[in-house]
Amino acid sequence: MQHTLRRCLGMARLSLTRLQPRPTVAASRGQEAGPITASISMPTQPASRSFASLPQEQDKKEQKARESLNRLPRLMDFPEIVWPSALNTLKNWITIQFIIRPYFDSDFQLKEFIYGAKQALQVVSSKLMGGDLDSLDNLVSPEAIAELRPVIQKLSMTQRRQLEIKESDIYLSFPYQVGIMFDDANDKLQKRFVEITMVFHVMRGLSEMRERGEEIPWNMGTLPEYQDKVFICNYRFVKEFTAGQQSDWTVNVANQFRAIDLINETK
Repeated sequence: MQHTLRRCLGMARLSLTRLQPRPTVAASRGQEAGPITASISMPTQPASRSFASLPQEQDKKEQKARESLNRLPRLMDFPEIVWPSALNTLKNWITIQFIIRPYFDSDFQLKEFIYGAKQALQVVSSKLMGGDLDSLDNLVSPEAIAELRPVIQKLSMTQRRQLEIKESDIYLSFPYQVGIMFDDANDKLQKRFVEITMVFHVMRGLSEMRERGEEIPWNMGTLPEYQDKVFICNYRFVKEFTAGQQSDWTVNVANQFRAIDLINETK
């Protein structure tokens, strides 16, 4: 029995030896009288190539393409404003208390103005979504309509839907800048204007979340699940206060953008 086992083991070793790759000997002669040099090289397996990263790169490209299609272009040539300025806030208070009320409109109340500005935002954004700019003649200045029209006409339906803003979805609003302007083109009558730039922070579906009693995170603008829903609107309002002239507040700047798009631009 032992003799049989030794014989089987010997045959197994012989088979393994035959299966092992043999080294390749390459001989070269430098010159006719020179020595023969030999080099031994072992066969190497082809390098394994990982394709795991290719689907990830493809997914990233597709995601960027979708984001590019959904991204809102700049509606008007106006710098994006996100947060209030402490210096401007102080200047605004001084302008309202010591210039607008004593010399322009004694009944002016900033709280009432902000309420009216929110309503104007809802109306204007709805008209922009529908492409009905002709109905904004009394609410938006002709110069602003002329600048908005070619941009709105090029938007896809997906992009247009992003324009509509509900007043109930606004969770933060503040006047960024309050300014006084004078026009001395007419020597007999000096024209006076008040211009107020408003900033609105909006989250789509906010009113529905409140109705369901859901808790709204304070940092929702930084959370991925809310980034596509958070919008910022910059609207500038102007009104003439020239003596003997009657006018209403008119929008001369209307800009809307997603906060995440602005963040990606700065990267």
